[in-house]
Amino acid sequence: MTSSNAHLSDVASKTGYRARLPDESGHIAWSEQDNATWQTLMQRQLGMIEGRVCQEYLDGLERLALPEDRVPQLADIDRVLKASTGWETAQVPALIPFDTFFALLASQRFPVATFIRTPEELDYLKEPDIFHEIFGHCPMLTNPAFAEFTATYGRLGLAASPKERVYLARLYWMTVEFGLVDTPAGRRIYGGGIISSPKETLHALSDAPVHEPFDPVEALRTPYRIDILQPLYYVLDDLKTLHDLSQKDIMGMVQQAMALGLHEPLFEPAPKRTKA
Repeated sequence: MTSSNAHLSDVASKTGYRARLPDESGHIAWSEQDNATWQTLMQRQLGMIEGRVCQEYLDGLERLALPEDRVPQLADIDRVLKASTGWETAQVPALIPFDTFFALLASQRFPVATFIRTPEELDYLKEPDIFHEIFGHCPMLTNPAFAEFTATYGRLGLAASPKERVYLARLYWMTVEFGLVDTPAGRRIYGGGIISSPKETLHALSDAPVHEPFDPVEALRTPYRIDILQPLYYVLDDLKTLHDLSQKDIMGMVQQAMALGLHEPLFEPAPKRTKA
């Protein structure tokens, strides 16, 4: 299982996590346990992603020079992102509304919830924590094609209807969160939801899931669950595909997908939650 982008989930959902607030200088005081958790996650995933992630991610990771022994400060991330693509982070609570999420992306600010998972939830949590956002996503935001697509997605989502946003969420899930790309070195990972999860990192490139050539309309029509290993991944020919997609009529594709309807899911329905 993998950390999900719960920014695109029901914001009324309860969360046991509370974001740490920065002081007047923007510095966040992380606890010893927080730093130890970051170190555990970093060391585990750095070994796991070797030979499995795309070069663009590795280039971004090198630029960010993330510390291994402590949670990074957002100002340090911002300096690299601004110099690379004009992006920066935005400190947010664990869960934020759709409008806030899209508005941040549209203004080239990537939401980062300033909490880190507990040692009991190292492998999976519903909410996107700072490790998922920084290690999973920020290296790719140094890549112009990826950064441009993400900002375009934010602008479209900000203007979309509630029903259109649900379809757009599927496109985000199948690219930014769980995307694969073919490279001269072989099939590689670029989606942050995979990169921040050890189980998903191994699963995504195995023979267990379905791998489909990326088609935006098909991705818009593909249901997903946040709490399972993904049964299907869409594979880009090249990351430039995201740049090309950002120049096309994505909302026209949304209307086409809505007219065609959803594909049958490749998974069982999620268990119904019982009322307390």
